[in-house]
Amino acid sequence: MVTARSVGTVLLTLSLAALWGCGAVATKTKFHEPITVDVVSGNFTEAAARLEKARRDGNYGKKDRLLYYLDSGAIYHYADKPDSSNSKLAMAEEAADELFTKSVSRAAGSLVLNDNLLEYAGEDHEVLYANLLMALNYMKLGAFDDAFVEIRRSNEKLELLEQKYASAVDELNAAKGSDGDSLQINYEAAKVRFYNDAFARYLSMRIYAVEGRMDDARIDYDYLAEAFTTQPHIYDFPMPDIKKTVEGGALLSVVALAGLSPVKEALNLRIRTDKDLDLVQVLYTDSEDKDVEYGHLPIPVSEDYYFKFAIPKLTPRISEVSVIRIYSDSILLGELQPLEDVSRVAEETFKAKSSLIYLKSVARSVAKGLAAHKAKQKADSGGLEGWLKKAAIDVATDISENADLRCARYLPGKIYIGDFEIEPGIHDLKIVFLDTHNEEIKSTYFQEFEIRERGLNLLEAICLR
Repeated sequence: MVTARSVGTVLLTLSLAALWGCGAVATKTKFHEPITVDVVSGNFTEAAARLEKARRDGNYGKKDRLLYYLDSGAIYHYADKPDSSNSKLAMAEEAADELFTKSVSRAAGSLVLNDNLLEYAGEDHEVLYANLLMALNYMKLGAFDDAFVEIRRSNEKLELLEQKYASAVDELNAAKGSDGDSLQINYEAAKVRFYNDAFARYLSMRIYAVEGRMDDARIDYDYLAEAFTTQPHIYDFPMPDIKKTVEGGALLSVVALAGLSPVKEALNLRIRTDKDLDLVQVLYTDSEDKDVEYGHLPIPVSEDYYFKFAIPKLTPRISEVSVIRIYSDSILLGELQPLEDVSRVAEETFKAKSSLIYLKSVARSVAKGLAAHKAKQKADSGGLEGWLKKAAIDVATDISENADLRCARYLPGKIYIGDFEIEPGIHDLKIVFLDTHNEEIKSTYFQEFEIRERGLNLLEAICLR
């Protein structure tokens, strides 16, 4: 007999399940909105204050400490506080090294654990640009040896990227069966076709040239050129005109950061199992509202089911910046040229990890779906109460499958550079950011800037719109 008390109990279970799902396995992003407004507007000091308040308010929990280090380190860099920036970014790098190994071990240890419940271990492009922002910070401080350390670390990370995911795959495959023996998924990471970063090569080339180590500068220049010729899927635009030195004058080098790096969005998918074919089919809904196959896996299953899950996908954020010009004493020196599209680097370096996320999510969804089906059979006591119990199980299963959308939100989206021959002395410099209609978005002024015949004459301008 269905009583008001029994129905109330099940409804309470449904409510608690929904609340738990939203709080524990959903990514919090709303608190970023006012910070992003300040960042895009160039109010970096205010953005840093808002971010610190967000942390005090608990929006960066313990499992999101890496995100706090990355976000605050980037914003302090924009606010021209290199020491504070380096402090946070150094902690980000240290945490990322520790957390990646831990996250793989935890993922291998529990098939049903949602990624949102794990400590965020960072994406490879996030740690790469943490190193390169630190290098820029050290170059501003004149600490070239420290800048070289960060550049070398970024290069080493790229060289070891394939090995990093090969080891992760080995650990996942060795541990499978811990709570899903029948699934028999063989993990395999997608190949990453990125091993040579043009921005890292440019920075080290600039330092070598200033120090008079021209052979080393030439080697880095050659590596930079190779990045463009061997990685056209990353660098699908002409290589910029780069000068190692100039004759009879001084060299002014300009780095501009424009737009913001990509964010993660949920790709909602559905699983359909076929017990006769021992097949798990993954579907998504296309623009015409039709079911289209996203992929399929040969996994033996005991029943035919149909349920949903979600995985993260990277979505670029489009920048308003189209042209960047530099003026010296009101005379046009030239335009900056694109050197790096962070979105392309992010997409390529995310491939290996996303392939593992996809396979693990399928395995987790199938395991949870089978468990939910058995639980519903057991809970089916008939009538409204039985229906409510089964509904509660469905709700709890669905909301526990939110995609992990955590990511560093304040890294730059594109990097431009320019090398210009200029007379030594004091100059009033202006960098102008223009949109596609040639309308000015922002101007940055460097009044009475000293151009030295020898030494590093480096300007950095930022427009994150």
